[in-house]
Amino acid sequence: MRVAVVWNHDHTGVINRFGQPSPEFDDREAVERVVAALQEAGHETLLCEGDKRLLGTLERFMPPDLQARPSGIVFNMAYGIQGECRDAHVPAMLEMAGVPYTGPSPLGQALQLDKVITKRLLREAGVPTPNFRVMRRGTESTGDLRFPLVVKPCQEGNSFGLQLVHEPAQLRQAIEVIVAQYAQDALVEEYIEGREICVALLGNEELEVLPLVEQDFGDRETRLMTWEDKEHLVASAPPKICPAQIESKLATMLRDIAVATFRACESRDYARVDLRIDRSGQPFVLEINSLPALGARASYVLATTTAGYNFSSLVNRILDVAHTRYFGVGIPKVEHASSQRPT
Repeated sequence: MRVAVVWNHDHTGVINRFGQPSPEFDDREAVERVVAALQEAGHETLLCEGDKRLLGTLERFMPPDLQARPSGIVFNMAYGIQGECRDAHVPAMLEMAGVPYTGPSPLGQALQLDKVITKRLLREAGVPTPNFRVMRRGTESTGDLRFPLVVKPCQEGNSFGLQLVHEPAQLRQAIEVIVAQYAQDALVEEYIEGREICVALLGNEELEVLPLVEQDFGDRETRLMTWEDKEHLVASAPPKICPAQIESKLATMLRDIAVATFRACESRDYARVDLRIDRSGQPFVLEINSLPALGARASYVLATTTAGYNFSSLVNRILDVAHTRYFGVGIPKVEHASSQRPT
């Protein structure tokens, strides 16, 4: 089958440089591993940029057959280049052009990039999430929020701009930095002291909940995941424990909450839900990642490895899940393809 892997690495493929630029770039090593995994399964692959040239590139690579059915599928790894709701740009282009793809719809991507909308959806669905306010000026009232507080941009991923503040002067400065640097409001939420757990999900109607992953902060002073931690730029990045050692009743609660989050936020195919468990044992959803990192050290990959997938079988399982969502059946087997799931 023809599979185009779409990413955003070269941010020059636009008409104008206008609007808020994306600070995120895809992990080249992870993208190349995805391409290799698809080739291992016998697929014909193309790696291409999710920019203004995308649709012409795809039309040449996967022209429709005589019945105008799609002759290929996109493995979407694109975070967008610039502007509002940028994670939704590539899915929107693919929807308009009639090209099937992995991952959330434009709506799902836009909802999940906006952390405030995500939290409101979770509240409406009865899913616990930390108390919060949206702030534009540090002089605004924090209402009933209790310090310490976590401050971050409303519409960024990967912990960009994240700060932990302990008093009003720090809060004011943190908000000013976010407004100036990211041109958006700040999400201010109560810091939950406790354990941090990631729940990896795979599927759609039938969701596979993979082994829980814990971020082990040990005796580290900063007990939250920073951008430097996620990019593995610091020696003190917390190790991951999988499966996390959690008693069965609480583990069931975490799984149920993660599934409810997946449903409430219009997720598709695969996702990772990040939670905190406070000292009383109450879980709180921090956020959902609709396109979780697939790097070698990523929490999602660790969870799937613990479940018995190797990387190739994981990537091809994601593709198969998306194909089934569109067409009701999995991808036809290729004679020389490797197995989808290890024995």
